Amino acid sequence: MENLWAPWRSVYIGKPQSGCIFCEKLKSDADKENLVVYRGDNTFVIMNLYPYNNGHLLVAPKRHVGDITELTDDELLELNKVTQFMVKALREAFGNPHGFNIGINLGKVAGAGIPGHLHVHIVPRWDGDANFMAVIGDTRVISEALDRTYEKIIGAIARLV
Repeated sequence: MENLWAPWRSVYIGKPQSGCIFCEKLKSDADKENLVVYRGDNTFVIMNLYPYNNGHLLVAPKRHVGDITELTDDELLELNKVTQFMVKALREAFGNPHGFNIGINLGKVAGAGIPGHLHVHIVPRWDGDANFMAVIGDTRVISEALDRTYEKIIGAIARLV
């Protein structure tokens, strides 16, 4: 059996999580360390710590709410406007990915990893990015370190505003 080494992930393995990870990171002002790339009035954007692909972002309301039907009109509008803006930022940061997967998983059985705090996934996609590793090896290959991706996204947001 071949070994795949990702020693940088060892600091995250086995860490018990109490409370909501979104709410905890939102309380902190250490945005770079927490991978927060944007804060709006009602929403914020954070990079996925375990991305499906480079640039995988999560757009979430600041308020701890688990269902899209519980959002206020202002939260719903901003959630969608910020999602739209982040697609523009990812295009700027990554030189026009070939496509995007954008979606919400409502409830644990639907795949929500954090079912108590609604969030929209934005995953940039490129031709050929799905390979045998994900299908056969149940392993994702991320070709860029999170800190480098963070800098690209922050730079793109700054250029667009």
